Amino acid sequence: MSVVSTAPSARTGRRVRRRPPFPEYRQASSGSGVGLSVRGVVPVGRAESGPLWAPLAAGGWQATRPSQHGVPARDDGFVGTPASREAYASPIPSGRHGGAMAFTSRELATRRARIEHFVRPVQSFTHTEAASGIVLLLATAQALIWANSPWSDLYHDLLDHRLGFDLGFYAVSKSFHAVVNDGAMAVFFFVVGLEIKREIAVGELRTVRRLIVPLGAALGGVVVPALLFLAIAGGQASERAGWGIPIATDIAFALGVLALLGPRIGSGLKTLLLAVAIVDDIAAIVVIGVFYSSSVTLAPLAIALGMVVLALLAQQIGLWWVPLYAVFGIIAWFAVLESGIHPTIVGVVFGLITPWRAWYRAEGFTDLAAGLLDRVRRLDLAATEGEAAHERRTDALFSLSSLSFSSLSPLDRLERELHPFVAFGIVPLFALTNAGVALSGDAVSTAASSTLAWGIAVGLLLGKPVGIVLGTWVIVRVFRARLPAGVTWSSLVGLGLLGGIGFTVSLFITELAFADETLRTSAKLGILVASLASGLAGYAWLRVFTGRRPHSGIFDKS
Repeated sequence: MSVVSTAPSARTGRRVRRRPPFPEYRQASSGSGVGLSVRGVVPVGRAESGPLWAPLAAGGWQATRPSQHGVPARDDGFVGTPASREAYASPIPSGRHGGAMAFTSRELATRRARIEHFVRPVQSFTHTEAASGIVLLLATAQALIWANSPWSDLYHDLLDHRLGFDLGFYAVSKSFHAVVNDGAMAVFFFVVGLEIKREIAVGELRTVRRLIVPLGAALGGVVVPALLFLAIAGGQASERAGWGIPIATDIAFALGVLALLGPRIGSGLKTLLLAVAIVDDIAAIVVIGVFYSSSVTLAPLAIALGMVVLALLAQQIGLWWVPLYAVFGIIAWFAVLESGIHPTIVGVVFGLITPWRAWYRAEGFTDLAAGLLDRVRRLDLAATEGEAAHERRTDALFSLSSLSFSSLSPLDRLERELHPFVAFGIVPLFALTNAGVALSGDAVSTAASSTLAWGIAVGLLLGKPVGIVLGTWVIVRVFRARLPAGVTWSSLVGLGLLGGIGFTVSLFITELAFADETLRTSAKLGILVASLASGLAGYAWLRVFTGRRPHSGIFDKS
């Protein structure tokens, strides 16, 4: 459908006929990026704007001057009736988020530009790969400093502070430390479950060929550290329960170290590290659920399973309202808490059952969005004022918003929304409440002579790289698999060393494995020393034994 409209010429004042530049699509290419665009529309920062493209500009796109269609643009890029110029009387500021300020008043645009001047550096930092690792490191340092300062009593008072509620028929009272470990970490494991689901559905674990090498590396990185720990500390019955501590990898710290190495690290090694960490997480979840849970009470467990079944049924009938699933998950969490199984398992289960498909396929979204944008454009061209016209335009924009929302799967949406909250909130809070070890002379000497601390340290620092390399070698030899493109055996050793950074989940398992504070302190010191040594060793190894040029591929195609 072709729409012809008239607009006054900026030079002659006469009304001229022109065709709007919608909806012809082309592949746009510029210094700002490459992607599908509407004819006459380019990425933010490359052109001025016109009043017809507010929906696109809000998403990071701006309209080019449409002077090629017969209507000269004003200096600020606007074309249209005097009313439309008055309504949208501000040019769009350049910058990463400039499009979000499109077509507002000049005063409001100036205010937002001032705010973004301070906000943009924070946003840029949080989008770097090393950001979450840096925040986690700062939280760990804060915990250690606080626990060894004159205000250490305040630290322990905070951990022991009781939180709870009493409904009459049901009451819960937990320390702040337990609320973080049992409650907040359930959200962490929910995001882990989302990541596992994504990798299995559309990521690097979706085919056997892609799965087999990370699976072998991860299994080797689980079995060898556990065996080394048992060989060193297995003789002590009180320490034997810590065998699960050295099996985990802290992906935030590991990716942070890789980010520090810059372009010398190719995408293949990063992808393999992510895949190995995902399989590691699966193994750790199984270990926690099976070996670190107390005696199971069946009645509460049946309630939790009922909530999972209700969630699956709601999915089948097309009810994807997230607050409903949150209610199911909260009820299941309290039920599992009473059952004797660690409640963080609920987070993993609900993450794994989250739908990964969207209501609309990509082509369906494109067609429907084009129709809605065309409706908005025609309403803007008509320049009709009044409540009825405003309602029609608002309805079209709400429909476009709903369409965009439904074109994202719940998995993608929840993972994107929760990841910053988990990476910069929950995980640092966990580190703050669990890494505060009193570094007294007695504690350090006890840990130095403890087979528990040595078993954990050797398992992480030596067992992880040996296990990852050995497991990969067995898979390559037995199944004739290939290493991911860009990954060499020497870089695999560096990846194995980074796998020895077992911080978050290792500390979590320590809290589950030991009730004695002396054993906990020795285990935590072993984790901290081994994780620090593994990070430094992995960084040094990869810096020396990897080239400066990045590799382009991820997995071999053959």
